[in-house]
Amino acid sequence: MNGLSELIDSLEVKFFKLNQKLVQLQKKNLELQEELLVSRRTQQNQSDEIASLEGQLDTLKMVNSLLGSEENKRETKLKINSLIREIDYCIAQLSD
Repeated sequence: MNGLSELIDSLEVKFFKLNQKLVQLQKKNLELQEELLVSRRTQQNQSDEIASLEGQLDTLKMVNSLLGSEENKRETKLKINSLIREIDYCIAQLSD
């Protein structure tokens, strides 16, 4: 009987340690999930900021070319022509 009692005590200790490890891993899992969520939000914010800055850069390029900068003059002319075609198309649609 003494051997059986020792075996049960040993199993209880192992079960207790295993249960503690499970609780630790669950806590760590929650922390990592929260960290992942924060990282995804940060990435989304950075992506939004990049898109906004790219839009501002395009606007600045157009303004520079309108102010006489030779670098983006062709690009701006193409953009203006594209906008004019869109306006003409809209006017034609309204006329029908």
